[in-house]
Amino acid sequence: MAAASLADSASSLPRDVVIKTEPEIEGGPLLGSEGVSVKRDPVVSLMAPVSGLQPLSWSQDHRLAVCTTSSLSVMELVCDVHTNKQDLMLHRTSIPVPTDANRLRVGPAAEQAQVMEKFCTHPDPSVRQVFLADKVMNPSIGVHKGIKYASWSPLGCESSGRCLLACLTLDHRLTIHNSHKRLEWNMLVDLTKKYSERLKERGYAKKDNKPPQANLLDFEELQRRFHMQTPLRMEWSSVYTIKQVQPDNACIDVEMVLLAVLMENGDLVLWKFVLPFLNGADVVFYDIIESGVSRPSDLAWWEYENADRRMSGLIIGSEVGPVKIMPVSLSGVKGYFTLRHPVILWKECDEIAVENIKCVPMIHPIHKSSCSLIVASRGCYVFWCLLLISPAGLNVHNSHVAGLHSLPVVSLAVSHHGVAVYTCSLDGWIKKLTPTFTENTLIFKQEDMLQPENLTSRRIHGIAVSRNGAYIAMVSTQGIVDSYHPVTRTYQVHFVTLKTPEMAATLLLKSPTQNLYKMADLLDIVRWQILKNKCIPASLLEELDQKIQEVDSPYLWRFKLFLVRVLYQSLQSPPTDHRLKPTHEVNKVLVRDEEDGEEEEEDGQEEGESGGVKSEKEENQEEQKAEVQAWINAVETHLMRENMKKVLGVVYLNTWIAQNTSIPTCGLVEYLAKDTNDRASEVKLSDSPGPDWPHQEQDEQADVLRALQPVSGRAALHRPQTSHLHKRSHVAPVCVVIPGLPDADVQTLPPAG
Repeated sequence: MAAASLADSASSLPRDVVIKTEPEIEGGPLLGSEGVSVKRDPVVSLMAPVSGLQPLSWSQDHRLAVCTTSSLSVMELVCDVHTNKQDLMLHRTSIPVPTDANRLRVGPAAEQAQVMEKFCTHPDPSVRQVFLADKVMNPSIGVHKGIKYASWSPLGCESSGRCLLACLTLDHRLTIHNSHKRLEWNMLVDLTKKYSERLKERGYAKKDNKPPQANLLDFEELQRRFHMQTPLRMEWSSVYTIKQVQPDNACIDVEMVLLAVLMENGDLVLWKFVLPFLNGADVVFYDIIESGVSRPSDLAWWEYENADRRMSGLIIGSEVGPVKIMPVSLSGVKGYFTLRHPVILWKECDEIAVENIKCVPMIHPIHKSSCSLIVASRGCYVFWCLLLISPAGLNVHNSHVAGLHSLPVVSLAVSHHGVAVYTCSLDGWIKKLTPTFTENTLIFKQEDMLQPENLTSRRIHGIAVSRNGAYIAMVSTQGIVDSYHPVTRTYQVHFVTLKTPEMAATLLLKSPTQNLYKMADLLDIVRWQILKNKCIPASLLEELDQKIQEVDSPYLWRFKLFLVRVLYQSLQSPPTDHRLKPTHEVNKVLVRDEEDGEEEEEDGQEEGESGGVKSEKEENQEEQKAEVQAWINAVETHLMRENMKKVLGVVYLNTWIAQNTSIPTCGLVEYLAKDTNDRASEVKLSDSPGPDWPHQEQDEQADVLRALQPVSGRAALHRPQTSHLHKRSHVAPVCVVIPGLPDADVQTLPPAG
């Protein structure tokens, strides 16, 4: 299929073209498009040069990993509401490169030493040179130190609900790490060592468990044993839910995630992590897939979901050109189907390596069905493939986008919100590709991304896009300076905006996740605008109040509280430096000084007038701060009352679970009853059980459910069964004491039964 692009003319578009754009909002006060890119401060300097082909990786919990020769540098984007600085708030940590060298074992130590000595002096130069030039088999020639690749897991895999980090060093050591309270990183398991021990137990056999016919003295067998345990890439799958049988034959839902590791011989090793992942004992070997790719280069997950049909596979790229999807069997996961055969996406062996494979799930705007867009870099070109599943089968449409860069593409990033593909080359240019759907194929609109002036002459080594597409991070170094290459280079990480504050506010208001933490990159852009202008945009506030009236959700109230708190910080005066000033002592009075006395008095009057203006400004600023503080208190009070009603309803409706349950209801009810206009807070509790207790409780449960209906809580409410209610009508009451309240706040309630 011919290459497709929109660089020539917009008039060549067919009539059935539908351009996929950002979500729009009715009314138009917050409509905005992606404007000129703005570089944010600070610029982060790295202590060591970058390493690896893809040095940047951005996680779902807003952490950026940068691969360097000395460590894996991690920068966490923190949207802080307790500061009035307009710079990005970045929390920096690092994972150092291990000091001890990693040595792969392919047999007994004595036999391996004998083999090394033999092939170092082999009479055949074709064998000897291959052995001496291979740093894996012959590490004596020197192994590079640094990080080769880093991959983040989905959100929620760690015990604290955050992302795990898989780290691959240049000496082929694959480890899994987690962070403890954002302060330090802990290594949980060494998968390279774990897999080496497994191969040793199996006698270095293949998947069919047949023992190898040759020994280590055979050069091909020696190469096979090294290549089968040398990792090149690793990628995490999404989170799956499986059924696990307990000792009492009860089935519970357990979450798991798979880590696919691409080996140098083309094998795909799958590791299963039971969530939440705590230590190395929770990871087990899942499966091994023989892809048959002799020179693999890159790896990515393909996951398709449409209604009740779901499938998974692994996309493998080769150094010689072909790209294909290998089936992954998920027998224990409900609703998943397995591909019968591998799917060939590109079969031409043109010796152009495949790198930077990305897969994006999309909705076809014409067919109204799920589809998958796969993009990858191949030299100066961008390879794309559109997968459509219809009743007739799997349809594959592929092509290349040409004419992007004059030099090979070094990095490729994808923004999932308003799907866009960003590519960068060694020439310093960053291009943006926007997919346009036709009936059976895709057309890409090409745009040059405008860069700040101080980035145009720098050499870019990698790019990455934040979770919601608010920022693009790029790592760069000096280009040619005064017609010469610099003797020493400094490596820096820059952050450039991709969304305008108006578009960020639009996406926040229409967020399907209803979670401010997951939208932290968009929140930071809105925070930056408020701190810069010292006011909340009137259109944003008006649209937010309108949505609160339509849907009274805690997410919108928390968003409003965030805006008001940032506004309060913008009104704070910057700290002033009180420097020591010397006192001027006048010992002599000159005649000229007496003559100038009148002028000094006039200057004093002018200073007094200016001081009066300053005092008025300060008074106005203090009044404004007091108004904003009252605003903050009102929003906090509303959220507190809603949380009280939610907690009260959840605890009250679950008192049948355990006996002797203490419910601090008296103080909560009295506090909620102070507002006579809040009908939802009228929750009544009986002082003592009577003959109509079950009916009264059912009525009160209905009131509580109505009170909790507009509140979207995380905990699910469980309505007690009628049998449990009748059991409680003949039980003696229990005394409940509310902590933190006077002794008089004691209420008599029937216990759970």
